[in-house]
Amino acid sequence: MSGLVSCFLPAGGMAARGVAAARRGAGLLPAAIACGLLLVPLGGLAQVSYTPMPLDSGFGKLDLTPPAMPPQQIIDKFTEKESAFRVAMANYTYERSVRVDTVDDDTKKVDGEYYQVTDISADPDGKLYEHVVEAPQSSLERVMMSPADFQDIEHRLPFVLTKEDVGQYDLTYVGKQSIDDVDCYAFDVKPKVIEKNQRYFQGRIWVDAKDFQIVVTNGKNVPDDVRKGHEDLSPPFITFRQQVDGKYWFPVYTKGEGVLHFPAGHGYGSQEVHMREVVKYSKYKRFGTSVKITFDGQEVGKDTPDSGNTKPTAPEKPH
Repeated sequence: MSGLVSCFLPAGGMAARGVAAARRGAGLLPAAIACGLLLVPLGGLAQVSYTPMPLDSGFGKLDLTPPAMPPQQIIDKFTEKESAFRVAMANYTYERSVRVDTVDDDTKKVDGEYYQVTDISADPDGKLYEHVVEAPQSSLERVMMSPADFQDIEHRLPFVLTKEDVGQYDLTYVGKQSIDDVDCYAFDVKPKVIEKNQRYFQGRIWVDAKDFQIVVTNGKNVPDDVRKGHEDLSPPFITFRQQVDGKYWFPVYTKGEGVLHFPAGHGYGSQEVHMREVVKYSKYKRFGTSVKITFDGQEVGKDTPDSGNTKPTAPEKPH
């Protein structure tokens, strides 16, 4: 179901654009995040140039010492857990809010905004559907939303790297790093090959060294469409997850920000558009299901009481 935004395309004079913090109550809460700057992608190559979102003070020093566990074993364990998480997430309802702003860099004020709140609910048969509960008229004028934007928000900003999908990527172990007392393994991720009409994640992920699940994602969805007259661009982003029901790390907060560069075309000049987007995920609640979720050969949560009303701690608002 559509109804969100994230990429941008130029149309005539208009351009279109395609948890760092403490583990308090088993959650990572994002602190202040500054702006990242998007650069032009390198055609169809698997490597894309961009400036990632900066990290806040919650990220400790990177330990380059080889891990006690071989990196491939870490990858095998966390991608298996991510596969279980993908199944689990299909059994949770939640609320998602999306705010996309254009910013006037002369006045430092927002000059256009898209905002939408959506409930992801379940029907009596357990099938998830989306219901828009708040959607004021968009005031975006310098950009418009593209189908890739909606798909990014729904599927790619909350990046999940499963054992089924990991073969599409090259993963490089970077080191061990603490994120506000949460010990994590850091990996750089990039697509091996960019296939036509497919989009991928490129950037860095942090995997909880205890739970073997992604807790922070910092990077960009690639590739952008840079064909003249068809530009569809998106900014880099950072996504924080938080533990829900004591079992899985769910996305709770995404911030993307960057300056998108649109070249001149027929009848319009070049533009640089400062974009900012914030996506919040909240009110997670598990609904009844007969699906069995397993990890390492054991059923997840079988001996753990299901606190269906558990809500993640609200992330701090960035400054």
